[in-house]
Amino acid sequence: MMTMLATITPQSSTLKSTTTGYLNLHLKFSVSVSQSARRRCLDQSLFCTRDPISSSSRVVAAASNTSNLVEEFDPEIPVERALTPPSSWYTDHQFHHDELDRVFYGGWQVVGCSNQIKDNRDFFTGRLGEVEFVVCRDDDGTINAFHNVCSHHASILASGSGRKSCFVCPYHGWTYSLNGSLVKATRTTGIENSALNEMGLKPLRVAVWGPFVLLKVTQATWKKEEDVESDGLVASEWLGSSAGRLSEGGVDSHLSFICRREYTIDCNWKVFCDNYLDGGYHVPYAHKGLMSGLDLETYSTTLFERVSIQECGGGGSKAGEEDGGFDRLGSQALYAFVYPNFMINRYGPWVDTNLVIPLGPRKCKVVFDYFLDPSLKDDEAFIRRSLEESERVQMEDAVLCENVQRGLESPAYDKGRYALVEKAMHHFHCLLHRNLKI
Repeated sequence: MMTMLATITPQSSTLKSTTTGYLNLHLKFSVSVSQSARRRCLDQSLFCTRDPISSSSRVVAAASNTSNLVEEFDPEIPVERALTPPSSWYTDHQFHHDELDRVFYGGWQVVGCSNQIKDNRDFFTGRLGEVEFVVCRDDDGTINAFHNVCSHHASILASGSGRKSCFVCPYHGWTYSLNGSLVKATRTTGIENSALNEMGLKPLRVAVWGPFVLLKVTQATWKKEEDVESDGLVASEWLGSSAGRLSEGGVDSHLSFICRREYTIDCNWKVFCDNYLDGGYHVPYAHKGLMSGLDLETYSTTLFERVSIQECGGGGSKAGEEDGGFDRLGSQALYAFVYPNFMINRYGPWVDTNLVIPLGPRKCKVVFDYFLDPSLKDDEAFIRRSLEESERVQMEDAVLCENVQRGLESPAYDKGRYALVEKAMHHFHCLLHRNLKI
């Protein structure tokens, strides 16, 4: 579990750790029997990659490798007796590639907040796995999303965020309207059999729930003009039966956007999620300052279809009295994890969100967006101190996550056990197994 904000001062922080000589260790040391299956799968994957004879055999072997790794975790065993997934889930390159296809490209994924496209012609860009995207609001106020790739020669079309009246490719000048249609194709006179009217930007499904912008990267054929996503439909599909509980907790209420901060952390994206989902287990040991604002004796976890909600009483007035009247957590904290990689933290006057983006098997980016009750949006002292305290918690969690990643890459570790308070983490792993199983 993690409750944090990031400091207003740095625009971006990069957290780096040194992962020492795993490959050398792998070559030098013998592997225990309990790890032999994981090593065997890795060796098979490397062997198949070098096979010059048949690309289809490589694909089959890679799929077999991932399947073998997936089956090393049994979701039918209850948390009281279950073993965690093997460390190969957090280190194997082929597993990471298949994870993108099966976990991230099928359902709704949060990619930003509506404040980024508040006005007509606003846009922002991003990347999810191998998918480059751009989200914009056109001149009619309609929110659109597209693959951020020029149809001519595949150049990335736009970068960053801001305002544009159209998208002009920086490579050869092809120009697209904010509804995705191609409006100018340079030097195409005399080209035969060209259906330029069909060479607009490839659309993505987009929706908004509360302050969150969501995309669905799907391979299924669909027509943009027929795809109208209602708030209720998106909430039902994305949040399931937890939508009502989150609304009751004020997650989708009108709050003022404060800031965004991004961090690059040297760990698998699931390590960060696991840390969030451990039921407050690590808080007394890793977050001494945070402890004073939480009553861990009241900690509870509720599981839904694709969401887990952790709740905990806050220090309330007592914490405020001990800290000169400053109490950023209030009397109740709600921490919602929306599978697979989005976290919503509601406490006191704040909502902050954590979006975890995979950058590879051993690296992820965490995007924090911060929202505050409008009555406090001008209280600079309260905001500054809240962000400073949250930054400290984030730094503490980053160290924990990077240390776990280093341990996962050690030949000394393969699988672990769950504490009973970690049922949200077990729920997360079971959902992963369901998506990854072939």
